[in-house]
Amino acid sequence: MPYFYIITIYMPLEKELLKWYSFNKRDLPWRKDNDPYKVWVSEIILQQTRITQGKKYFNDFIDKFPTIYDLANSDEDSVLKSWQGLGYYNRAINLYKTAKFIVNDLGGTFPTTYDQLIKLKGIGDYTASAISSICFDRYHPVVDGNVLRFISRIYGNKIPVDSTQGKKKVKEFANKLIHKTETPGDFNQALMEYGALLCTPFPDCQLCIFNSKCVAFKNNRVDLIPIKTQKKKIRNRYFNYLVFKDNDGKTFINQRTEKDIWYKLYQFPLIEQDALVDDITSSSDFSEYLVNNKLKITNSKHKIIRYKHILSHQNLFIAFYLINLNTVINDGHDISNLNDFTFPVPISNFINKYLI
Repeated sequence: MPYFYIITIYMPLEKELLKWYSFNKRDLPWRKDNDPYKVWVSEIILQQTRITQGKKYFNDFIDKFPTIYDLANSDEDSVLKSWQGLGYYNRAINLYKTAKFIVNDLGGTFPTTYDQLIKLKGIGDYTASAISSICFDRYHPVVDGNVLRFISRIYGNKIPVDSTQGKKKVKEFANKLIHKTETPGDFNQALMEYGALLCTPFPDCQLCIFNSKCVAFKNNRVDLIPIKTQKKKIRNRYFNYLVFKDNDGKTFINQRTEKDIWYKLYQFPLIEQDALVDDITSSSDFSEYLVNNKLKITNSKHKIIRYKHILSHQNLFIAFYLINLNTVINDGHDISNLNDFTFPVPISNFINKYLI
């Protein structure tokens, strides 16, 4: 996409960045006003989500919960259902809990300072800085991945940005810049916007209006900065879901209660193993499950559907076992009503493809 910018006389970086932003900022729904509720929701959604996907979720979420009162007076299952597909469901749970706290304990008045905001559940340094600056003109620089990259390249920062010291150094640079402006909220958004649109992981530095100021560019180190030292550890997990079905079209589901992935979402009975198995029904774990739950299968034939689902730090190898019972499921749920519950994406996809 083209980037429009009027070249004038030399100006400091912070002023040049704000001028660029005034011409190039994207038309995003949470920028229509400085409503702290909407800014808060957008920042939580965008923590682990690209803007192209996040816009739809934001619009749908605000349509369902237009004010913080609507969110606080809802129920957790409805919030989780609206969050389905975004992942990192603790974000939605914390959003709901904090909304209830603001409404019930603060009279619906949103905190205005960084120190007040960071005490709220689910709000850390980045979100507190964003809300306090964008909505209340407080001078707290935001530091997300885009800002880490842009500031590190501009100043030639050689301290790894995945270290506490590295993040602190970037924040020091950003703090000096933001205090030279009269619009801290716009400055923070300009920093993030420039990193997202131009100072990308693989930038075209010839288009960059700061290449004459950029230490990384002048020293041919753009590809090497920002520096990271920690490699992401990937864990493999093996999920075997038992999808029982009786003659009345009912099945078992339960809610995840461990503080793990998909917390408080629904699933089929699960047997997790340390390695991939050809058929979980041949295992002692499966036999024990049948005995403990007084279940009898109609025959040994069953269908196995396999998926691989990749998360940021985990690879999930998922197998769904379609098993017919000659036992009546008295406390089960109608398969035709499963979409009323909030399932993780791979389970929801399986349900809609193979069960409903």
